[in-house]
Amino acid sequence: MLQKVVRSTVIDAPIERVWDVLRDFNSHHQWHEVVQESRIEVGRQSSQVGCVRAFRLKDGNFIREQLLALDDREYRSTYCIVEATVPLRRYVATVTLKPVTDGNRTFWHWESTFATPPGEERRLRDLVATGVYEAGFENLRRHLRQGMDLQHRGAAVMPSALPVSCRQVRQDRYGGPEVLTLSQGEVPAPGQGEVRIVQRAIGVNYFDIYLRRGLIPALMPLPGTPGMEAAGTVLNVGDGVGGLMPGDRVAYLCPQPGAYASIRNVPAETVVRLPASIDDEVAAALLLKGITADYLLRDLGRVSSGQRWLVHAAAGGLGLAVCAWARALGARVIGTVSSESKARIARDAGCEDVIVAPNYQFSRAVLRSFGQGADVIVDGLGEQARDENFASLAPAGHWISLGQATGALRPIDPDWLVAKSASFSRPVVFAYTQPRTRLVERAERVWQALAQGQLRAPLIERHGLEHAARAHERLESRQTTGALVLVV
Repeated sequence: MLQKVVRSTVIDAPIERVWDVLRDFNSHHQWHEVVQESRIEVGRQSSQVGCVRAFRLKDGNFIREQLLALDDREYRSTYCIVEATVPLRRYVATVTLKPVTDGNRTFWHWESTFATPPGEERRLRDLVATGVYEAGFENLRRHLRQGMDLQHRGAAVMPSALPVSCRQVRQDRYGGPEVLTLSQGEVPAPGQGEVRIVQRAIGVNYFDIYLRRGLIPALMPLPGTPGMEAAGTVLNVGDGVGGLMPGDRVAYLCPQPGAYASIRNVPAETVVRLPASIDDEVAAALLLKGITADYLLRDLGRVSSGQRWLVHAAAGGLGLAVCAWARALGARVIGTVSSESKARIARDAGCEDVIVAPNYQFSRAVLRSFGQGADVIVDGLGEQARDENFASLAPAGHWISLGQATGALRPIDPDWLVAKSASFSRPVVFAYTQPRTRLVERAERVWQALAQGQLRAPLIERHGLEHAARAHERLESRQTTGALVLVV
């Protein structure tokens, strides 16, 4: 006869934070006091369905369990025992989490069925109910309160009032990539409304190059540290911060540079909590680009079926996101790239045509494909493509200037635009992410588009924090595809 054990509790932590721990099938030796050591067999990932964890209990018993199902949307996992020195036979367990809106807490339901040898029913039922489940509830509470989930991610837990040392990329003068050097620094306690984050992945964007060159000195005076986005784990929070706790996995998009560092303080209003299904590198590579694509499509371009889009640097991180998402929403998309190898990547992302234009001559090809021209142009090229962009623009078209890779645009004369009844805009992403509710809403759309296949996980080129100069060299060379990330 099968035994059934059911236990439930409420954990004073957001569901995403609890799930981040529990979905890791090899994390229980980090937080459950009965587990001595644990490993995943044959090199599989600890969140991969079918993986087997082999662990030893502190009382000497040995158990092997297999992950049978993992559902990030329903916050549910199911596993079974495949071998054990404890006589639990046909043991199958399910963990399910549900959000509790009162206080942003988590309801945790844990149940299992199993058979036992005759006469062992009560002992083994109590062992599972009390020694495993109820003890596990208390152990995880303690684990989350103390921020111990930071330790196995390489961060030391520090009192929030103390400064901590960090590694950071600094520059004492404006110039080429060589001005970026790694140094030791110190991060003070988080101030009012701030969050101190242990960073594990940092997004590298072309805007960082503008800062390094000194094109916007008021934004990054010297000495300075570039970088506007990163992902990691909250170390501690300052006064007045709600909805974020030590141990939360997060990403941020901050209007103040300084992301090229191992630890950093940022305003809580710039931070979003990460779903368990989004890893740190994907978040750092996609947050800024995905949110930019979101406001380009929704707010400025107002994408619609059959609308004609011209996207420059279509094989770059932003270009790939815009092309894929616009195509998924019914638009026709042409991309420009600098090489044939990049053209293949852009076509795979959804471009119906790709123009290889290392010399920025593309208008004739655009007009051949689109007739009167493009309804929307997404331009990160700048001055050298100025006249070609205007020639490619359809009557009543919208030209969106996002960057100046070839040099700053000369002022656009309104009378020039009148000839095509065209509109021109120079948007800044931070105007579209305030207040924080808008940032969270846009980020959630990005993660949803990724889950639904409208966006793909970006191609990522990784560099160590100490090699930030090399990452900038690669980005400026026009030889990269996808996104660049600094890993800490």
